[in-house]
Amino acid sequence: MTMRTVNKMWSLAAATALLTGAAVTGCSGPPGAAPSDSGCMPPPFSLSEESASPGGSLTVQAADADCNPRYGEDAQIHLEVLDSSGAKIVELQAPMNDAGGFSAKLTLPKTAAPGQATVSAYPYNLDWCDDTGRNNRVARAGIERVSCVQPVVPLTITAAP
Repeated sequence: MTMRTVNKMWSLAAATALLTGAAVTGCSGPPGAAPSDSGCMPPPFSLSEESASPGGSLTVQAADADCNPRYGEDAQIHLEVLDSSGAKIVELQAPMNDAGGFSAKLTLPKTAAPGQATVSAYPYNLDWCDDTGRNNRVARAGIERVSCVQPVVPLTITAAP
């Protein structure tokens, strides 16, 4: 099984769970831990449109997190769009504030395959949780994303007019 197939399966599973109202969670901190100690998760994000056509634009946005993620003044959000074929058709970083809030405009390429796509957004070059549930961004050195479900939102790419 290829990595692309595995990524597509995870994206589709998460999108299905979102569409059916099932909870999709990553990791969380130990019981009783303060939010700043417990792997404060990025805030949920949304799309300005549920569907777009190839060449069309939409905005991806999130309000500030309810906890204190402390992303820093130079924080960025990493955005990706996978079309119905599983191809990564958009990948970019955009500014994000210290509390995780952001707003970024995406333009779909004219070659985007129509059908069910997924949009993911997560803090760029930061790990927001690990298997221990502790916030490991404090050290910053050598951090990479581990064992969290990648947050995705479904997007329907309609046929070109």
